[in-house]
Amino acid sequence: MTTRIKRGAPARSRASSRKPRTRQRSRANALLGRLPFSDAQLQKAATIGVLGLLTIGGIITAQFMGLPAMARDEVALAAGRAGFEVKKVEVRNVDKMNELKVYEIALAQKDRSMLNVDLEELRYELMGMKLVAPDAEGDAAGKRTAPTGWIADARISRQLPDTLIVDIVERKPVAVWNAKGKTMLVDAQGVPLELPRDQIDPKMLRIVGARANARIGDLTKLLDVAPALTPQVKEAEWVGNRRWNLTFHSGEVLALPEGADLSEAALVNFARMDGVNRLLGKGVTYFDLRDPERAYLRKPREPRPAPDSMALAEQ
Repeated sequence: MTTRIKRGAPARSRASSRKPRTRQRSRANALLGRLPFSDAQLQKAATIGVLGLLTIGGIITAQFMGLPAMARDEVALAAGRAGFEVKKVEVRNVDKMNELKVYEIALAQKDRSMLNVDLEELRYELMGMKLVAPDAEGDAAGKRTAPTGWIADARISRQLPDTLIVDIVERKPVAVWNAKGKTMLVDAQGVPLELPRDQIDPKMLRIVGARANARIGDLTKLLDVAPALTPQVKEAEWVGNRRWNLTFHSGEVLALPEGADLSEAALVNFARMDGVNRLLGKGVTYFDLRDPERAYLRKPREPRPAPDSMALAEQ
């Protein structure tokens, strides 16, 4: 019995099996053709995707092997070589302080790669800038470092590819502080501030004396008990680290007693007497209210007549 082998049948089956694949490819090409991207753009995106997957895989592998820092450094170096490196700093909301110091600190990073810049560490470094402030309890030279205080807060962000944005929140000065021949500004918390670029407001309250800045809160509370007198106070001197002397714009000096309660009561009493009798601007140079029981006034001494005029008066 003979068997006939049809050699053409397998060929037709192979051809028929290939047709669906051709249809699938044509459909895929049609779908790709509808996308709003060119072949070059698609190829570039695919390359970036592959590189990203390789980078992520390398980081995961490094972490698994206990080498996360090395992987991070390699990625940061690669980013720096690709142009993601700190080259510019944009400082915002600066009014009084010298913004050049912000540039110096922000651009002084050892590693300038955008990925390696520690924003929180940079923030604390900006807020911890130092200056030399007069202090009675300082070192042998009578000085020690204290925070400048101009930067109450700083918000730092990255703007790719090469810019750091530094938003500064400045403190507000409330008084001029003079001590040991050095002049500074202080804020409501007594933080010493470097002198601003523009002129100091002549109407701003002046405080005098070592560590007077640390008592600015107590002084504010004291002046609040006599609001009618507050605009007339030109200067407040912290005497002997114990009490205040107030100097008015009209030139008079008011000596207050020690202790918050006694000094507030004395100032209220003086404000009441000034409201009734108009003490300020009447020729008295010194009011001493350190004794709660009595007040002492001092007037300028009258000039003594010359000898010739005295002889004529006797004749």
